[in-house]
Amino acid sequence: MLEIPADLPAELVPLSWLIGTWEGTGVIDYRVGDDTVTHEFGQRVQFAHDGQPVLQYSSVAWLLDAPEGTARELPSELGYWRLARPLADGDAGPGMLPATSDAAFGDAEAVETLRNDAGAFDLQVQLVHPDGVGELYLGQVAGPRIDLATDAVVRAEGAKPYSAATRLYGLVEGHLLWAWDIAALGQDLRTHASARLAKVA
Repeated sequence: MLEIPADLPAELVPLSWLIGTWEGTGVIDYRVGDDTVTHEFGQRVQFAHDGQPVLQYSSVAWLLDAPEGTARELPSELGYWRLARPLADGDAGPGMLPATSDAAFGDAEAVETLRNDAGAFDLQVQLVHPDGVGELYLGQVAGPRIDLATDAVVRAEGAKPYSAATRLYGLVEGHLLWAWDIAALGQDLRTHASARLAKVA
């Protein structure tokens, strides 16, 4: 049974099933030209909030089958997940500017007005990677399923080619399952990685 924290901002209720720490394993399976990169990895993902209507996200991963003498660590991710809507006077920013009125979507009734024509909630996810790549995903959350696709990818000078991605998340029998397709290294959008994670205390 899903327990919703008492201090959870109303806008985060559609994402509340993500909150917590998840650990498990997955597989990288990415074809580059005639070669395929295949590895097993471990992963720890955390979703948390600090009272603002946004989830804080972090992920660390490591190879389980790294050849001896090579690095096990995989690139980490940091980011923010929120319902997509125009920001108003009840929201902080830009920069460190504080909100100048009460939150516009402070209760469940107000949040319900944000449902799209499909009955889901539009979603915005911003992720950054230590290899000089930043991503803005747009998508939707419909119950325990999230579908995302990149709206923008920003690469620092010298970053490896990476142009688009899609991600799928779902809660299945108490586990967080995800799949990530990428267009990178001159390839079109294709299968990249997936994992099955269990919630930990």
